[in-house]
Amino acid sequence: MSMDTIQDLFEHGLEDIYHAEHQLLDALEDLEGNTEREEIAQAFSEHREETQEQIDRLEEVFDMFGEPPEKEEYEEFESMDPSQEVMDYHNMAAAEKTEHYEIAAYGNLIPLADQLGMDDAADLLEENLREEQDALDELKELTEEFEMDAIPAE
Repeated sequence: MSMDTIQDLFEHGLEDIYHAEHQLLDALEDLEGNTEREEIAQAFSEHREETQEQIDRLEEVFDMFGEPPEKEEYEEFESMDPSQEVMDYHNMAAAEKTEHYEIAAYGNLIPLADQLGMDDAADLLEENLREEQDALDELKELTEEFEMDAIPAE
């Protein structure tokens, strides 16, 4: 794919976030299954549902271009069998990092859609951005409430 125009940049950005959302969808299922705390598992479950809705909206944006998106294979990484407390905190931190990436990606795509006159696409992307910001806020609350004393310092 060439990268000569705003549309090229926009399409590349769409492909990038589309693949990231699919990876996150798979990862959230794993995170939910590896978490014993109900409130954390519930947050991952709710975010998984939102992520699927965001993928659906991204597919609507792809339909506006008349080209179907392609899904890459997601490869899981091996775990070192940490304690459940370490796993829970790690999972929350990983989810927060992902939210920051998604917020930045949507924040960069919206002005491109606006520049292309794609108001409907911009509206869909703005909805995804708001949901990502809400998910980040919820994860931050869970992280602040997490009992760090449950994890050994050394």
